[in-house]
Amino acid sequence: MPLAGNAGRPMFEMRGGEVALADDPAQRTGDAHLVFIGLVRSPWARRDDCPKNMREARERGQPASVEIATEFRDGLRELSAASHIVLLTWLHHAPRNLIVQKPRHAAESKGVFALRSPARPNPVGMHVARLLNIDEAAGVLVLEGIDVLDGTPVIDVKPYFATTDAVPEASYEKSRPASDSDGG
Repeated sequence: MPLAGNAGRPMFEMRGGEVALADDPAQRTGDAHLVFIGLVRSPWARRDDCPKNMREARERGQPASVEIATEFRDGLRELSAASHIVLLTWLHHAPRNLIVQKPRHAAESKGVFALRSPARPNPVGMHVARLLNIDEAAGVLVLEGIDVLDGTPVIDVKPYFATTDAVPEASYEKSRPASDSDGG
């Protein structure tokens, strides 16, 4: 069963072991009143061509940019002091009703909150990217790379602070066999 993005295009297919919500969160009454402050300009027009993560985007060496809408450009003041930014995007092509997913590379299905997949109730993307250049007047940020499609809406831009944002001891334990996790 295809899962349509907000534009109605079937960009995602359900796999065995996946579970969809009874309704689509995109159809619920809004409560956050988010506004898009700009758009990502990337070389990626098709999901199949787009890097799967920021590491892959950096390895490909294809710069991208962010265009900030005129009314928000004053918010870029002093951002040039940052070498890296945290970019929050709205992954508008992703389905919002898939709550359990079966990644291609995984043996088992996982809950959406245990994955970095774009398909989630609120499809917010988080990207830490090197800031190569900034033109405050034009509202353009040039990035080392990005892992989203061209035209992806931007929710927010923040400076990345290695001293407070990096967590060197962070880890993610690979799934253990059921006998190890249930005490058996």
